[in-house]
Amino acid sequence: QLQFVESGGGLAQPGGSLRLSCVASGSISNIVAMGWYRQAPGKQRELVAMISNGARTQYADFVEGRFTISRDNAKSTVWLQMNSLKTDDTAVYYCNRNSGPLVSWGQGTQVTVSS
Repeated sequence: QLQFVESGGGLAQPGGSLRLSCVASGSISNIVAMGWYRQAPGKQRELVAMISNGARTQYADFVEGRFTISRDNAKSTVWLQMNSLKTDDTAVYYCNRNSGPLVSWGQGTQVTVSS
């Protein structure tokens, strides 16, 4: 079964940047859309950004203009470039399908934005 492994999180200051990576255990070429999601303490998991196989992207309002999602099917990898980070961006970040049935969630990568 396909699995995703997220990495790249850490501690960043407000206004800083981080680049998250998501590597799949198998091919993602046939997955129409991939997404990055996040879950903050005490909150529900929410969609942050999605990217289609045709490189069409869509972002949640709260990250529009600050985050950039990209994918490389040959590397089975999806990235999330996060700039101008805010304290509200603190959460565990996950990747998963954004089309078709979700696969089991990975462990995610913790992003903490604090001065």
